[in-house]
Amino acid sequence: MKTVWLWNHYATSMAINRGGRHYWFAENLKKSGFQPIIFCANTFHDDREPIELNGGLWKEEVVDDIPFVYVKTTRYAGNGFDRLLNMSLFYKNLFPVAKDYGERKGKPDVIVASSVHPLTLVAGIQVSRKFGVPCICEVRDLWPESLVAYGIIGRHNPLTRSLYIGEKWIYKNADAVVMTWPGGKQYIIDNGWHEEIQLEKVYHISNGVVLEAFDYNSIEYPVNDPDLGDPRFFKVVYAGSIRKVNNVGLILDAAKVVRDKGYHNIRFLIYGTGTECNALVQRCRIEGIENVIFKGSVHKKFIPSVLKQADVNILHNSSTSLDKYGQSQNKLFEYLAAGRCIVQTYTTKYSVLEKYQCGICVPSQEPECIADAIIEAYNNKELNQRLGVNARKAASEFDFGVLTKKLIDVIERATSN
Repeated sequence: MKTVWLWNHYATSMAINRGGRHYWFAENLKKSGFQPIIFCANTFHDDREPIELNGGLWKEEVVDDIPFVYVKTTRYAGNGFDRLLNMSLFYKNLFPVAKDYGERKGKPDVIVASSVHPLTLVAGIQVSRKFGVPCICEVRDLWPESLVAYGIIGRHNPLTRSLYIGEKWIYKNADAVVMTWPGGKQYIIDNGWHEEIQLEKVYHISNGVVLEAFDYNSIEYPVNDPDLGDPRFFKVVYAGSIRKVNNVGLILDAAKVVRDKGYHNIRFLIYGTGTECNALVQRCRIEGIENVIFKGSVHKKFIPSVLKQADVNILHNSSTSLDKYGQSQNKLFEYLAAGRCIVQTYTTKYSVLEKYQCGICVPSQEPECIADAIIEAYNNKELNQRLGVNARKAASEFDFGVLTKKLIDVIERATSN
């Protein structure tokens, strides 16, 4: 029985919600005879009261037979200095916690260190060397490439350059690298690092969905929404955050085009909340965009019911330079599981929708193109139905039972070297 330490700073909420990428990996690893242990911060991303450690640096709690080790950090709100301090303390405290836990419970056979931020990956490599075991670095967010793509920092900023140097060090020193997008190897090539980093140790394991749980929630937690259930309307559903980076205003632009083309029974239902929500609601009032309804936030367990009642689920985000490396949003795999036609408002390389023929990708992220794709799905019922059936078939490729087998293959390769 191999012991696998899964390190994810933000996995704390997974212990509460009993779900999430590393929780589901842990569930399936146990089924395959492994002993997974999740290490995470004792704080929450939404500034809830932290988990009390009774004066120590860590505390273990077993959730559904999965041990969670909470590592001491400090509370924070927003993305300022307090969050940077939180990250730094998590990194710093992983060293004594790993040493203490290893002495008491035994060292791991492998460490799987996961981003969002890269300090967890750095700690994983450094601690694994002390234990004499391999470290698999899982990259779920490209730092600093994501920050550059969204215009948060400049590519030639001295801080950016230092982050690129650190990123290259991680890929070079990890025993294996797992990326959630299929274009991970190409990313390394594009940065000119492929002569120093072995591409054969770079793997792709996508985000995904637990189909059994998705279907269970769709039945046990039905949403009886009069707008969603109204048979007079063709429902286009967006479910997700409503922040500046999501650019949901573009959906409103597309809704206006649909209306102006005379399709008055196509209705857009927006589920979610965020900093831009109030402004967009106000815009609908001012501009008379009556075919868009903001439904507010719904608990995650109700999302399967919402998505299954849609006629089209719209996959939307701001198009960026990251699209050339593929896609792996959690939302995408819930959309696939719903078995409905997907309209994607941007193009990507390694397109899931194109590979599995389960949706319509617009040629350009413009209101007219988005509106035309929705109208095509509305007018061509046979196409709509076929794309939905294909979406559900595709979802089986991204069930966490399948994804965990890929992770086990990476673990076996890393531990056999």
